[in-house]
Amino acid sequence: MSEHAIRTMEQLQGLYGPVGEASSRKEIDHVHPLYRALIEASPFAVLATVGPGGLDASPRGDPAGFVLVQDEKTLLMPQRRGNNRIDSLRNIVTDPRVALLFLIPGHGETLRVNGTASISVAPELLDRCGMQGKPPQCVLVIDVQTVFFQCARAIQRSQLWEPRPQRADVPTSGAILEALTGGAIKARPYDEALPERQRTTLY
Repeated sequence: MSEHAIRTMEQLQGLYGPVGEASSRKEIDHVHPLYRALIEASPFAVLATVGPGGLDASPRGDPAGFVLVQDEKTLLMPQRRGNNRIDSLRNIVTDPRVALLFLIPGHGETLRVNGTASISVAPELLDRCGMQGKPPQCVLVIDVQTVFFQCARAIQRSQLWEPRPQRADVPTSGAILEALTGGAIKARPYDEALPERQRTTLY
């Protein structure tokens, strides 16, 4: 299959052709008021980072508007309690480059933001990003470099926002952990305890 691999920029450009005018002009270096409206409507984002161990992409979510637009070049993203793996934060300490993908339920277009991030525990930032009376453990201060919206085709193809019944063929967290730990963690008690544990440790 190696003879079919695309290895050069020229080959790649020939495969896809030129970039359309709209696709080029939608990319800017700051948060336009209309892009701000998308950020403030989004309750969910994927944070991508890179570090010595490689790449990482992890979900971030809260009520819509949880990422604060401090100004047209700066975003504030709270970092809530989690499993203490802190993969994203470890990466940012060594390489500040980040990318964000914002999703809005029911809306086809997504928003992409690229930039660099620093980790802050400034009391005023923690207070601004608090939820249910609890501050985040830290806040990402993101310096915006590029912003643009992504067209709706991926959402349309996946029918992501179409209602679906819960699938019985998708393994539970407990089932995965039982398999990966050779039975040291039992699926049933883990799954039974998980909803309450998540509810009480959300913030």
